[in-house]
Amino acid sequence: MRLPVWRRPVLHRSPASDHASPASLRRRPAQLITLGFLATIAVGTGLLSLPISATGRNASFVEALFTATSATCVTGLGVVNTETFWTPFGQAVILVLIQVGGFGVMTVASLLGLVLSRRLGLSTRLVAAESTRSVSLGDVRQVLLGVLRFTVVAELAVALVLAVRFMVSYGESVGHALWSGLFHAVSAFNNAGFSLYGDSLIRFVTDPWVCLPLSAAVVVGGIGFPVLLELWRLRGTRRVPGGGADLWHLSRWSVHSRLTVGTTAVLLVVGTAFFLAAEWRNPGTFGPLDPAGKVLAAVTQSVMPRTAGFNSIDTSQLNNGTWFFTDMLMFVGGGSAGTAGGVKVATFAVLAFVIWSELRGDPDVVVFDRRLSRSTQRRALTVALVGVAAVVVPTLAITLSTHVFTLDQVLFEVVSAFSTTGLSTGITADMQPWHQLVLVVLMFLGRLGPITLGTGLALRDRQRLYRKPESSVVIG
Repeated sequence: MRLPVWRRPVLHRSPASDHASPASLRRRPAQLITLGFLATIAVGTGLLSLPISATGRNASFVEALFTATSATCVTGLGVVNTETFWTPFGQAVILVLIQVGGFGVMTVASLLGLVLSRRLGLSTRLVAAESTRSVSLGDVRQVLLGVLRFTVVAELAVALVLAVRFMVSYGESVGHALWSGLFHAVSAFNNAGFSLYGDSLIRFVTDPWVCLPLSAAVVVGGIGFPVLLELWRLRGTRRVPGGGADLWHLSRWSVHSRLTVGTTAVLLVVGTAFFLAAEWRNPGTFGPLDPAGKVLAAVTQSVMPRTAGFNSIDTSQLNNGTWFFTDMLMFVGGGSAGTAGGVKVATFAVLAFVIWSELRGDPDVVVFDRRLSRSTQRRALTVALVGVAAVVVPTLAITLSTHVFTLDQVLFEVVSAFSTTGLSTGITADMQPWHQLVLVVLMFLGRLGPITLGTGLALRDRQRLYRKPESSVVIG
């Protein structure tokens, strides 16, 4: 029997209930994503430690942990040769870890739940929205299905092109060509950089049928699912009858899409030009190639620091200035909510507009006739500065503890690990075990992102119901 309002008991909440309980903390999306990645890495480490995973001796704990983290975090750095050290079973484990890491553990879990139950609950939608950076909860189902369809189609298309090329031009058997094509297609689309060839793509440096499909997969996979979803939606809409799809009207694109695509295009063009100018006569890289081969190698090398990790030339033979330029490209990375790492091109673009507005004395930061919120500016600044700290501190620690490697080499490895790129000067396998564990932590931090990791590990949200008096500090 329903009691009258005046007779209903009043429930008093104790002060302790104002604080989130451990159970509620574990339900936070960011924390679930963090725990999901940790669990995946743990399972991968266990599988790679099995005798069936290695060809000769069993993988050590550090070797298995490093490889599992590198695959799950779609990095590509390795302490052993993927082609010779791991058996087909071990390579299959790496491939699955790459695919799971590219989707995001929580995205995969949401997809499985969607397939089984045909519907998503609120808690699952919250987790998926955090993992895919979906704008609204109502879009999660469409985003997840779109990600699944697009990923499968893109990977299979690239795998087919590569498999045919490997069979026709390189005489590989049907089975090996299909496996190699699939492995490299998945690795490229997820920006992982793992290769079944010991020299990565060096043997294919002048082959456009291998380098260009892989480069296209890297760019598309790393540009970010929100951008791809938006472009897919705009492709079928028209502003006026006979006026063309909205896809070709840049004014219909969101600010995020225009920033991401525009900055990516600029960095690719600038990177290609820089590699051509800096390495044209280098006998260890571009020197022996003909002009067409040099252009193809420059395009490939400009794409791969988007955090893919493949290399069609010997990275250890690059000039020191080219190393540093590659460091910058890797640090910027690719698009948000994609398979790429780094601080993201949107972050880089936002900071550039902030600096430009400050130099002009504008009170607001305006991008494409839209004013950027203060929270967006603060987040971009936070991500960039946390990224700088995540690179500087490990670089300093490793450099002070070894006299074997130069500062340029150590900085390159650290940036590659944090940005989940996978390019290397060739020193990763020769580093001390604790140095390799530092890189493991950097790969994990770089994949989840400073903001997501910080939120996932925070004990509680900090909210203030008041504001302090305003003051100023002399700058410069």
